[in-house]
Amino acid sequence: MLSARSLFQEIIDNDASFQLFCSIAASGETQGGWENGRIAALIPDSQRELAPKIARHGADEDKHGRIFNALMKRRGLTPVNVPEDTDYTLLLEKRGVGLAHEQLRRDERLSEADIVTYLAHSRVTEQRAAEQMVMLRTYFADHPVIGKAVTMISNDEDNHLAYCHEELLRLAREGHARLIQRTLHDCALAEIRVYRDVSLAVMARMGRILNWPKPKSAALAVGIHAIYAYERLGGWRRMASLKMPARRNALSGPPTSAAEFA
Repeated sequence: MLSARSLFQEIIDNDASFQLFCSIAASGETQGGWENGRIAALIPDSQRELAPKIARHGADEDKHGRIFNALMKRRGLTPVNVPEDTDYTLLLEKRGVGLAHEQLRRDERLSEADIVTYLAHSRVTEQRAAEQMVMLRTYFADHPVIGKAVTMISNDEDNHLAYCHEELLRLAREGHARLIQRTLHDCALAEIRVYRDVSLAVMARMGRILNWPKPKSAALAVGIHAIYAYERLGGWRRMASLKMPARRNALSGPPTSAAEFA
C-alpha cells in the first residue's frame, strides 16, 4: 500500500535516492539563504527595521543547507548536481515568482513594492515548506538519522511562516493591501504548478533509482495530479490568506545553532 511514510522510508534507506533528496533540499535552502542575504543588504530605508529579520531568515536557510549536506557526509555521500526539472527555486524564478536574481545581484536599493513581492513569495513557499516538514516530523521525528534535523528545520519553517504573516499584515495596514492580495494570488497559482511539475520530476527519478514498478510510478503520478487539481480548484487559497500568527516576532533573535550536524 502506498503511503507518504513508506515512500520516504524507501528514499531514506537507499544511498542514491537519499543523496538526490538531500542534494535537492540543500541546493534550495542554500539558494534561499543567498536571496534573503541580498534582500537584507538592499532593503529600502523605509523598511530598515526588517533587515535583521530577513538576515535571520537567510541564516536559517543557510543552516538548513548545511544540515542536509552533513546528513549526506555522515553516510559517506557527496552532493550531486540538481537536475533542472527538480529545481524548485529556479523554476519559480522562471515563472516570475519573487525577485529576480539579476535584480538581487545589482547594488541598487529595493522598493517597498519589492519587499511586498519578497514577503508574498516567502509566505507562499514557506507554507509549502512548513507543511512538508510537518509531514516529515510526524513520521520521522524519532528517526535515528534524520529525526533531529527534521524537528529543527520544521520549527524554523513554522517561524518563517509566522514572520511572513505578521509582516504582510503590517504592510497591509500601511496601505499595501491591494498589492499584497494580488501578489499572493499570482504567487500561489504559479507555485502550485511548479510544485506539481517538480514533484513529478522528483518521483520519476526516484522511481528509476529504486526500480519502482510502472503501476506504482503511475499511481504516484495520478496522486500528484490529483493534489494539483484540488489546489487549482481552491486549495491554493490556504497559501494566499493572512492571519495574525500565534508566534509573534518569530525572527527577532539570532538563528539557532546546528553544531551537532557540522
